Amino acid sequence: MQSPTRPLQRPGADIRPGSARPLYAEVADLLRQRILQQQLMPGAWIDEMKLAEEMGISRTPMREAIKVLAAEGMVTIKVRRGAYVTEIPEDEVREIYHLLGLLEADAAADVARSASESELQQLTRLHNQLETLGYKLVVLPGDTTLIDQFFATNQAFHQFLLDASRNRWRTQIVNDLRKVMQLGRHHSLFKQGRVQQSMDEHAAILRALLARDPEAAAQAMRTHFAQGLQAIG
Repeated sequence: MQSPTRPLQRPGADIRPGSARPLYAEVADLLRQRILQQQLMPGAWIDEMKLAEEMGISRTPMREAIKVLAAEGMVTIKVRRGAYVTEIPEDEVREIYHLLGLLEADAAADVARSASESELQQLTRLHNQLETLGYKLVVLPGDTTLIDQFFATNQAFHQFLLDASRNRWRTQIVNDLRKVMQLGRHHSLFKQGRVQQSMDEHAAILRALLARDPEAAAQAMRTHFAQGLQAIG
């Protein structure tokens, strides 16, 4: 993890020999990392010149990288004012949660219908890992390392489910929405009792998937998102 006070390394230094990946994509990755780690806070102006100098690159790949992040919704470009890290108002958070619930419920139904046994086994393993972390969080609710691990495992569960649903357009939309949601770090787990509730919801999703019940899987996923939205107020 990059320190907030240290200049980022030049992205080109990390490109593997023979890699055809353009420099602006590497720059976009590093900017995205800074935003998600809140080294660049929501509402912050992005100083293109300063960041380009820190990375040892020209402003052209920096501008292209910012366009990539703007397309993802992580950056907002304002005419004659430059680029800013996107701020998400509360009403938009609710709108995004609603869309995620619809899309992931649809994905859960597809997985219940057509996932392979090995895919269901992997979802079971991820759920078990999530439960293990969840039980630890119940005991140590303020442990930031556990919170980050819980969120990472939760993300892995949802991402694997999306991948197993085999609809790349839906997956792309969900991933872009999730990136935007990460801007505000809307941690519903901070609400007392939410960890246990979230684990129960995941268990209901998994039961429906293992039973290959599309309707129950979709409903369990909708309930999961509805409860998460309620928890963040």
